[in-house]
Amino acid sequence: MHDVEIPSYVIERIMAKRGRLEVFDHFEPEKTALLVIDMQNFYVTEVATAQGIVPNINRLAEAVRSSGGKVFWVVMTVSDKAGAPSKWPLYHDYFFTPEKGRNHKESLTEGAEKHELYAELDVKKGDEFAHKTRFSPFVIGASDLHERLQAAGIENLIVTGTATNMCSESTARDAMMLDYKVVMVIDANAARYDEDHLAGLTSFYQSFGDVRTTDKTIKMLSHPNNKA
Repeated sequence: MHDVEIPSYVIERIMAKRGRLEVFDHFEPEKTALLVIDMQNFYVTEVATAQGIVPNINRLAEAVRSSGGKVFWVVMTVSDKAGAPSKWPLYHDYFFTPEKGRNHKESLTEGAEKHELYAELDVKKGDEFAHKTRFSPFVIGASDLHERLQAAGIENLIVTGTATNMCSESTARDAMMLDYKVVMVIDANAARYDEDHLAGLTSFYQSFGDVRTTDKTIKMLSHPNNKA
């Protein structure tokens, strides 16, 4: 897990812009969903910072479930089966070497071991899965997550997972653009490097939503007078 703080200049910008650090004091639990982004073996098993956030993700998942919210495990799925073509050929053909492109596609194909969720994540009966083909599940055609959230009456999203500055941030930004109230959890998101982690959080924090710790996010689901 990252041992970092939001830089003071970012805090100053936020305060100057909106006069407060947090926009949202309380999330109505029944209208809240936890999104756990890309915590798959491919992304987690060799990244210590990603492994380090697992306990906090599990705590958040239990808090959201017990308060009446929903938990969505959002996974990158770029091919339906071994040998099938990529669902994102532009990315695989242009942004990787041929070898790395094949590895990415094959690893994130349904049925592959690296496609599976990291084993220490506490998935429970009643949790839901969403498969995405782009960094953000809210890109048109990338997944059915938005439709499912709307059908469930979800208005608030808690975003966790990896990588902070890639799929987590992309998801959180796009969610705000669709009028969800969004919190990114500083100690339940991870990137390979501290600098990348902070880049994703600080960019999001200044214009797209709130950044909170796991403890403070859980408090948001309690009585509205118990402000985090």
